[in-house]
Amino acid sequence: MNEWLVPTFTTLIMYGLWGWFPKLAGNYLDPKSAWVWEAIAYAVFSAIIIIVLGIKPAFHPKGVLFASLTGISGALGTLFFFIAISKYKVSVVTTITALYPIITLILSFLVLREVITLKQGLGILLALVSLYFITS
Repeated sequence: MNEWLVPTFTTLIMYGLWGWFPKLAGNYLDPKSAWVWEAIAYAVFSAIIIIVLGIKPAFHPKGVLFASLTGISGALGTLFFFIAISKYKVSVVTTITALYPIITLILSFLVLREVITLKQGLGILLALVSLYFITS
């Protein structure tokens, strides 16, 4: 078995749960409170993992900047996700937000000059068409 498959499918399952648990939290908390508790749990669990695994992070100013921007965009994305699912169906909101790789592909093309293959371009087009059907 390829060594990337287990972490990939674990990620799939964890992100699936990540998209589902907030709707349950929203049954008991307002979106901003749920987001605060999510952030606290994330920080505590991350600290435990860092200690248990004995992680000693490397430092490079640009690397730290981009890693920090990852955390900031993730935190803001999660806050707005909580708000969105408090106002509409989790099945629709999660499906729409799961199209985020389109943004990654476009930025990779524009900034990193990565090539978008015909198959990827078709995938982007079909994903955008799916937005019509999901939101109709």
